[in-house]
Amino acid sequence: MTTFEVPNAILELCRAIGQAGGRALLVGGSVRDRLLGLPWKDFDLEVYGLSAEALKAVLERFGEVNTVGEAFTVYKLRLNGWEVDVSLPRRETKSGRGHRGFLIEGDPFLSFEEAARRRDFTINAVFYDPLTGELIDPFGGQVDLKRRILRMVDARTFPEDSLRVLRAMQFAARFELGIEPETLRLCRSIDLSDLPSERIWGEVEKLLLLAERPSIGLQAALELLIIRKLFPDLEWLVGCPQDPIWHPEGDVWTHTRLAIDQAARLVREHELPKAKWLTVMLAVLLHDIGKPLTTREERGRIRSIGHEEAGVEPSRRVLDRLNVHTINGYDVRAQVLALVANHLKPGQFYRDRDRVTDGAFRRLAMRCDLELLYLVAKADALARGPASNSEAEEWFIARARELGVEHAPPRRLLMGRHLLALGMKPGPEMGRILQAVYEMQLEGQVKTLEEAIEAARKLLAGFQHSQV
Repeated sequence: MTTFEVPNAILELCRAIGQAGGRALLVGGSVRDRLLGLPWKDFDLEVYGLSAEALKAVLERFGEVNTVGEAFTVYKLRLNGWEVDVSLPRRETKSGRGHRGFLIEGDPFLSFEEAARRRDFTINAVFYDPLTGELIDPFGGQVDLKRRILRMVDARTFPEDSLRVLRAMQFAARFELGIEPETLRLCRSIDLSDLPSERIWGEVEKLLLLAERPSIGLQAALELLIIRKLFPDLEWLVGCPQDPIWHPEGDVWTHTRLAIDQAARLVREHELPKAKWLTVMLAVLLHDIGKPLTTREERGRIRSIGHEEAGVEPSRRVLDRLNVHTINGYDVRAQVLALVANHLKPGQFYRDRDRVTDGAFRRLAMRCDLELLYLVAKADALARGPASNSEAEEWFIARARELGVEHAPPRRLLMGRHLLALGMKPGPEMGRILQAVYEMQLEGQVKTLEEAIEAARKLLAGFQHSQV
């Protein structure tokens, strides 16, 4: 018997289901996470021995019940702040292409083994009875967890949902599991062309948000042929050589995997909100995607001149495949492309630090968030094996913060209303004067509104003189 501390509200629900003649079992990820010592996040209950109508009647005694699912019924409710999904065991029969091509039939009298057979991996096919402490494990998921193995439940039904290949990728990374050889072989044979972008992104997002070592997922994606089938631009990183002096860690793929693990650590340390977290992770994933297009050997040295700009178009193709644009109102796509195009700037500024002006920092802040650029560049710098060093990046962000442009360029001092007050009429010349004064502001030649207005007055006088 295994005892997990289950909230009283969940136990009360399970008792009520039992009193009505049913049996409620926790299933799937919630059981898996507890076996790994992770905290409860939500609860998925599968109820045996009760019809859908009888089950709903019990649930309605505990609060408002939301019913979801077109082909099968899942009841959702909140109990003392916990999200609870309650469903009947069900059969799934493949009826068409894609993740929606299933005939699904709820059956409260299925055996546990038959109900678990539709699940993807053995680690997700373990049941737990909160009232008795019994673990029901028909396919050996507990042993696989202890051995750190990701194994499919049933080779006959596993290929029916191609998304499971991407789930293998993110599970391997999140829980640091090796993929069992037969599972790997079968995954490699599955066509992924039926997957819509939002389903692909859902699994990639979990990899980037939840894995402490997303590099494990990247390597799994390579071995599962996910990279080849969905993101071919990334496959060119494998074997792409780098200068061993600057990159003693190896090829571009090795470097990218090291960098994305550094990025995962940095975004956690800086407690970034979700949109910026994903922006940094995607930018690090893609930062060297232009190297295969630009790598040459010159006088015995390997060079990738211009790879940052060359990486913009292949990065856009990857983002297109994921259909990533804005997240929570934040323009992730624009920032990722700008970070890829400028990821070498912190190092370049540092090497030229005696001549780099404040204006250069302010102008760079117009292209991308310098705090995020710092994190991308630092992840890059710390992924060079024995050559790792982030001195340049620390200098860069310190100066950006000193100038107050770590998140955005300076706000314009001079506005159109100020020019109207000087007697200027709206038109193209107004925009040119506003931009000219802002350029002075960026260079530090104009620091106050009064100075900006005086500069505009002089430019306006020159413009009027030229019209005479």
